[in-house]
Amino acid sequence: MRLTELCAAVLLLTAPVVCWAGNSIVPTTTLAAETSNNTSAAPSFSSQSNGNRSSGNVSRLDVHTLLSSGLKTKVYAHLMLWFGKSNHMNVGYSSADPAQVHRQITDMISRGIDGVIIDWYGSNSFEDQATQVVMAEAESHPGFTFAIMVDQGAIKWDSCSGCSPQQALLSQLQYIEQKYFPSPAYMTDQGRPVVTNFDIDLAYSIDWNALNAALSTHPLFLFQNNSGFTHVLSGGSYSWVMPTATDYGLSYLASFYGAGLSSGEQVVGAAYKGFNDSLAAWGSHRIMGQQCGQTWLKTFSAINSFYNSTRSLPALQLVTWNDYEEGTEIESGIDNCFSVSAAVSGTSLNWTPQGDESTVDHYQLYISSDGQNLMPLANMAAGLRSVNLCSYSMPVGNYVLYVQAVAKPSMANQISSPASFPSNRCASSSSAGAPTLSLGAAPSSLAIGAGRSGSLNVTVAVQSGSFNNPVALSCSPVSGLSCSFSPAAVTPGSGTAKSTLTVSALVATGANQPHRRSLPVYATFLFIFGLPGLVLAGNIGRRAMIQKAAVSSLMAIILILICASCGGNPAPAQVRGVAATPGAYSVTINGISGSTQLATTVTVTVQ
Repeated sequence: MRLTELCAAVLLLTAPVVCWAGNSIVPTTTLAAETSNNTSAAPSFSSQSNGNRSSGNVSRLDVHTLLSSGLKTKVYAHLMLWFGKSNHMNVGYSSADPAQVHRQITDMISRGIDGVIIDWYGSNSFEDQATQVVMAEAESHPGFTFAIMVDQGAIKWDSCSGCSPQQALLSQLQYIEQKYFPSPAYMTDQGRPVVTNFDIDLAYSIDWNALNAALSTHPLFLFQNNSGFTHVLSGGSYSWVMPTATDYGLSYLASFYGAGLSSGEQVVGAAYKGFNDSLAAWGSHRIMGQQCGQTWLKTFSAINSFYNSTRSLPALQLVTWNDYEEGTEIESGIDNCFSVSAAVSGTSLNWTPQGDESTVDHYQLYISSDGQNLMPLANMAAGLRSVNLCSYSMPVGNYVLYVQAVAKPSMANQISSPASFPSNRCASSSSAGAPTLSLGAAPSSLAIGAGRSGSLNVTVAVQSGSFNNPVALSCSPVSGLSCSFSPAAVTPGSGTAKSTLTVSALVATGANQPHRRSLPVYATFLFIFGLPGLVLAGNIGRRAMIQKAAVSSLMAIILILICASCGGNPAPAQVRGVAATPGAYSVTINGISGSTQLATTVTVTVQ
């Protein structure tokens, strides 16, 4: 068994998060990996004056975490496939390169994106060739989908010879029907393939009913803006970035969501970082500022103010994945204008943020013996500023520590400069009479099914001296999982205090679940409606003779009393929220009491 596997197997019975091999740490990552480009943007891509940041290290937290808990929204990235053509900006790659498309889709999936909507410019165009590459790649990732947005350019630049706009669009839709609709990865809504368009009605007069009638497969057509909900043949509408808006498009989005809720049609929301077309050949100097990531966050807040677990937004389009020319791309990440510095004072590691901490999800602490090979030390919530290094049982040695500000989804991660720490300071602190604590958990791993929960014991133990202050327990956030402690705070005194941690793997709110009626439900129907009510509650098809109301009421009372005493055998409750996908998750448990910061991790496997 390799050392890393052994550490994972024995970690956290009563030990802190760090797993030591003699006098060395067991690294799981490197400084280079945590600072280098982890996106599908070309490594050579440099920052631009229109606000696009250079390729670098960005947060791969699931974009769904920016939405209200319980929303079942599908998130799609709007994808441009014209890069590599001579009339477009050189961003360091070709959109028709299968290797690049593979990088892009795997990057999207790592950020929680469910599919792409492709800005399409007609059959046999460069963009069409690239779309076929995207289709092949999407088909290799089950659950990842794509759809076509027919740009007005498909009529303007790729029309059939001598065709009217109506005939040209019909030709393009028939091609899409034959080429793309049969793909198992093509996006559908209730079995109908989804097709959107960009500005076609602004440029041409189209008879959409005639188009639809001429197709063998009748797609779900989505149109634009508020008017799209009342468009002829409309199945819904999508919103977009409005670069000339003076309020970052927030009033437009509010109006759009309000219209969508009233329409009852499919609603596709929009999230964007900003807009700046000053580098585009066709640009007219339209600029919507990014506000160091706040524009991105505010577009999600606009969604959350209208939608929740009981009224979910069906779909969201990220505008855009890679329109570098109009300054809307998120492929290279969103600049949050944030930095973090770290320093050791005595036995504490302290860090200081510079910038708006609302763009930070959490802080990841790393320890290293050589400054290059890193091991996670603790995962600390945003708002915390220090950790007591002597809460970790370090072998004597000289260590290097880093604090990484892990940003909210698709924003730039930042890491501090190194901070040095000689662990013999802990021995001096202990001999001076300061109490030392350890945080542990047993077992060190849990396996739970989706929608189910598992429990483990958390201990706060005094290793020397006594500690009579309460230690508050919490879990650093992990998408798809929820934690609860009983009790939520413990006081170890001069011994050991215990708490029970329950970890739940969430399922999507509103997901179809088997419907079961319990005995109390039958009793309620019986009490209110008599025996016919019992028949209705059980979905019994045959008629039954109606009993006297007094007899049926007495039966209901008896049944309720029986149910109250026996309790029944209900199915385990399923916890709803942003669904956890199968896999292994590292959950950091934090213990905080004043300046004392403790941390340990467990592995939770969702089956």
